[in-house]
Amino acid sequence: MRIFYCLIIVLGCACSNQQVVLLPAENAFDAGREFIDANLKGDFQKAAFYMVPDEKNKEFLKVAEKEYRQKDKEGRQELRTAYINLEKVEYIDKTLSIIYFSNSFEKKSQKIKVIKTNQGWLVDYKFSFATP
Repeated sequence: MRIFYCLIIVLGCACSNQQVVLLPAENAFDAGREFIDANLKGDFQKAAFYMVPDEKNKEFLKVAEKEYRQKDKEGRQELRTAYINLEKVEYIDKTLSIIYFSNSFEKKSQKIKVIKTNQGWLVDYKFSFATP
C-alpha cells in the first residue's frame, strides 16, 4: 500500500511541474488569434511569445498588462470570457497581414499587424498604437 501512495505522490509532482509548450504560429491568422486571446485572458507571457520582441512592443505589452491588472475582479473575468469578433483580415502580401477585430466585452474596433519572421508569424503590437 505504501508503494501505491508513493506512486501517487510521484505522479502528482510530475503532473504539477508540466509546462505548456507554445508552438510557433503557422499563419498570420493563428498568430493574431493567439495573441489577442492571450491578452484577453491576461496571459501576457503567451502574448509575448506571439509578438515581435522589440523594445517598443514590450513597452506596449507592459502597459496592456498594467491596465488589465488595474481592472477589478469582475472586469478581468469579463475579459477572460470575452470572445473575439473578427471583422476583417487584410492580406497585404506573403509576409504581412492586418487583422481588424473587437471583443465582445469592450466592443471597440482594433487592428494588429502580423508579420512573417524567421521565428514564424508574430504580431507587431506597436502598429496597433500608431496614429492612422
